[in-house]
Amino acid sequence: MIQPNSFITVTIAQRFPDQPDLSMPTDPLLLNNLVLYCRPGFEKECASEIMEIMTQSNVFGFIKSKPDSGYLVFCLHTATAIQTLNQSFNFSRMIFARQCILAAELIKNLPNDDRVTPLLDEITKLNLTFKEVWLETPDTNEGKELNNFCSRFSKPLHNALNKKACIDAKSEWRLHLFFITSSTVYLGISHIDNSSHLVMGIPRLRMPHSAPSRSTLKLDEAFNIMLTEQERQDLLRNGMTAVDLGAAPGGWTWQLVNRSIRVTAIDNGKINQTLMDSGLVEHIRADGFKFAPDKPVDWLVCDMVERPLHVSRLIARWLGKGWCKHTVFNLKLPMKQRYQISLECKQLVEDALIAAGMKYEIRMKQLYHDREEITCIVLTH
Repeated sequence: MIQPNSFITVTIAQRFPDQPDLSMPTDPLLLNNLVLYCRPGFEKECASEIMEIMTQSNVFGFIKSKPDSGYLVFCLHTATAIQTLNQSFNFSRMIFARQCILAAELIKNLPNDDRVTPLLDEITKLNLTFKEVWLETPDTNEGKELNNFCSRFSKPLHNALNKKACIDAKSEWRLHLFFITSSTVYLGISHIDNSSHLVMGIPRLRMPHSAPSRSTLKLDEAFNIMLTEQERQDLLRNGMTAVDLGAAPGGWTWQLVNRSIRVTAIDNGKINQTLMDSGLVEHIRADGFKFAPDKPVDWLVCDMVERPLHVSRLIARWLGKGWCKHTVFNLKLPMKQRYQISLECKQLVEDALIAAGMKYEIRMKQLYHDREEITCIVLTH
């Protein structure tokens, strides 16, 4: 097996690289599809996003998808487009994709008595070694029914790959088997620096026993997925200050207090008493859209149920006036034009930052714990 080395290596910790330069290490004729995992019901938004990215990169193809399937396929018109795709596509900048793999044509009718042999034949054709092998399914009820099958099939597949010397801890590639049914699968690969580092793109977070609401998981996921380890160390330090707009009952405030950050919680509703007893929370009963801080804070967080453009104007005002250095906020998306609204909200915030002459980075992602919403982080420098 040949270990590819014809690309510039980017460190794993660099979760938001400017643009990974990844050339194609295998025969492009074998991989002519891009399979993107997403939240069921958001296939259209994910499709609009990848089509726009590919058009900007002069890569042309068409979409195959089904509503509520939890994935879609961008089918490339030409094999040469794969090379361009790897050099221009940046997974970390996508909003609606949980994972993205370069895949061969859908493999159908795997025999029940021996799935390993035909799959191994196709895998060895890629002429690659893999750091890890993931067996995955769509995030649907039908997909979850395949979990037991994937667990049973994992060991014989790994044994066969080890015998063929396909596994190498130093490899920069990951092998994916994305099962639609137990006999139907997309065989694909991803580069570890241009893909999600989570199986199926889904984090496994536990609900903290003392947190007052499940919304706390959204902010926990945002900090862990959208910030690098170094950024978490630098930007979420003991003694920092934050404002939580629409804080009650305190799910997002809990995440900040848990990191020893002092929080001003703004809401006319009641804040969890345990949080108040921490000595790190000041509760002000006020309208989050009208509140202005006495002095700038390190973080503004906001999870208010309101129109996305209205929230974006609020965030733009805080950033433009210098009331906060960084912010995390959620945008509750409408039923239609969700991708377009996301871009409009981003542009609105960006315009305020440019007008203020600030250096910044905007990150947007539909996280696993989001529902009809996306999470946004703005870091200023």
